Amino acid sequence: MFQVVVEKKLMRERCLTRHDVGREEFVNEVWKWKTEYGGTILRQQRRMGASLDWSRECFTMDEKRSKAVTEAFCRLYEEGLIYRDLRLVNWDCGLRTAISDIEVDYTDIKERTLLKVPGYEKPVEFGVLTSFAYPLEGELGEIVVATTRVETMLGDTGIAIHPHDKRYSHLHGKFAVHPFNGRKLPIICDAILVDPSFGTGAVKITPAHDPNDFEVGKRHNIEFINIFTDDGKINSNGGPEFAGMPRFKAREAVIEALQKKKLYRGAQNNEMRLGLCSRSNDVVEPMIKAQWYVNCSSMAKQALDAAMDDQNRKLEFIPKQYTAEWKRWLENIRDWCISRQLWWGHRIPAWYVTLEDDEMKELGAYNDHWMVARNEEQALAEVKKKFPGKKFEMLQDPDVLDTWFSSGLFPLSVLGWPDDTDDLKAFYPTSVLETGHDILFFWVARMVMLGITLGGDIPFRKVYLHPMIRDAHGRKMSKSLGNVIDPLEVINGVSLEGLHKRLEEGNLDPNELATAKAGQVKDFPNGIAECGADALRFALVSYTAQSDKINLDIQRVVGYRQWCNKLWNAVRFAMSKLPDDYTPPPTINLGTMPFSCGWILSVLNKAISKTVMSLNAYEFSDAATSVYSWWQYQFCDVFIEAIKPYFAGDNPAFSSERSSARDALWVCLESGLRLLHPFMPHVTEELWQRLPGVKSHTRKESIMICEFPSPMEVKLDK
Repeated sequence: MFQVVVEKKLMRERCLTRHDVGREEFVNEVWKWKTEYGGTILRQQRRMGASLDWSRECFTMDEKRSKAVTEAFCRLYEEGLIYRDLRLVNWDCGLRTAISDIEVDYTDIKERTLLKVPGYEKPVEFGVLTSFAYPLEGELGEIVVATTRVETMLGDTGIAIHPHDKRYSHLHGKFAVHPFNGRKLPIICDAILVDPSFGTGAVKITPAHDPNDFEVGKRHNIEFINIFTDDGKINSNGGPEFAGMPRFKAREAVIEALQKKKLYRGAQNNEMRLGLCSRSNDVVEPMIKAQWYVNCSSMAKQALDAAMDDQNRKLEFIPKQYTAEWKRWLENIRDWCISRQLWWGHRIPAWYVTLEDDEMKELGAYNDHWMVARNEEQALAEVKKKFPGKKFEMLQDPDVLDTWFSSGLFPLSVLGWPDDTDDLKAFYPTSVLETGHDILFFWVARMVMLGITLGGDIPFRKVYLHPMIRDAHGRKMSKSLGNVIDPLEVINGVSLEGLHKRLEEGNLDPNELATAKAGQVKDFPNGIAECGADALRFALVSYTAQSDKINLDIQRVVGYRQWCNKLWNAVRFAMSKLPDDYTPPPTINLGTMPFSCGWILSVLNKAISKTVMSLNAYEFSDAATSVYSWWQYQFCDVFIEAIKPYFAGDNPAFSSERSSARDALWVCLESGLRLLHPFMPHVTEELWQRLPGVKSHTRKESIMICEFPSPMEVKLDK
């Protein structure tokens, strides 16, 4: 993600691409950006009140984590789990890199639809099925095919029909002729691919740019012709008429050329699924590329068994419905493409050897010339063993590893693996992983698979998957919509002008900027009020009952800010009834207390029980509701009002009641603040420090290190 942001920044500020500045300067720019902005998340966490050991902060690109990544790659390669292969990959033409299957987001298109594609000024039309004719060799006429990607016909190397389709029985073994280059396209029979009842029953085959056609090409041994450059332009294989054109402009040019040759047969609406890169939002292009892969079959089975084995279940998902998702994905797993044609990331620890007498000199021409090693010195020694007496050149693979490879090692690398550290012995496996359900397969599955394979055990016992935060309208947060909410802006407050300024400092183009500002005007006409961290924390926790999405309404956060004020005032009022020299009694005798005092302590016990039970069950919204209800509806609305008459003047008739009320107030405040503390740490700490007796030697110096209340803690002497 760092690379994407910095590439956009370079283009916006200097009108340069990473290729214009070169690898070394670009990587330096990314490090500068990381240094400048990398602390933002930490600042957000600190302001939100995260309770962490900040001395253990680390970065996946630091020296220790880099050592772990290199070691993991080498071990997996030595065990035969990492290999290099020439396959069809998901290619991002904007980033110029392969991406994994789960980095592709699919959007369903029902009919002709215009979509904005990165790198194109005008929207591109999708959801269109274009029909055209291929002339047949000899006097056999023509055969009509249809496609949603007509530009790929420049790489067609065959036409498939069903072997039992009588309409085409006379074409078995015949050829069509490509209208732009004269290439002969064999008519092949394929019952696996072709449905004779769909369309014309004839299918154009582009083995180098379509997953189904790729398999057909292998089955029938037909030619694979790549027609795209890495940045999505037509290459020389597409012919001089189209070479150099961006792929979607070539789409228009191909249609015009077909029309001129009177081969165009029309277009119609067509439902389709369009693959988009989850990082760049560019349209994914299938391309044949040599890449590094992890064989996931055995690892996936172990990860699946860890969650599904009723006799020996090691891994639990909360909420439970994600167990079925885990099963579905791991049962259908494909090998993981881990190489990326990017410049920011962990360089792949593999060196390519070019021998002096090699006929082909380009990088990767011979798959057995790769040497995987932990460093260049080791690689050099291994090359000399493998090719004794040979003259050679050795070059490290310029590609980097998928960021999820290093992230997948984090439970191990953060504890010092591959070294046998005390931390690793003490803390691996960990207890609970808390993360978003959207990266269950990006991250969680990879951590479990790599943890079992390299660490000998699953990295954690439970996985709590929180809902994804959306805006108040249920829309995904997007900078281009202007609905991204920075927690610091909710905590501190921000004006509408301040929101606009943040957008202007980003990487949006003028049209996106205008749209985003309009969205902010609609949603935050007066900006965002200062809410504080406690109100934001409580709102987010209370939202967790909302299935897999949180529709965050800032007004709800404002409501909890107002409740914080009410809590403050109520506690301050209660403390005013406790003298500075007040000493809490060791036990409370309910028999001598007014009914209201016994009642509030009883419902406090129930609230503690409900909160503890809910927290243990990871039902955080229920826990928040229990705490809120006790404070608001029982302590503030009922008990405070009930005891006010006892403190109206110094009526000696109420002397006993006042004493009992003070004891009940103390228990309620001290236990109630500890009960609320995990949800609202800042206001509870401030109020707890002001309680009488807190500074005595018998009490902890902070509420943060006190024990959480338990129901039996309020000792009631009946």
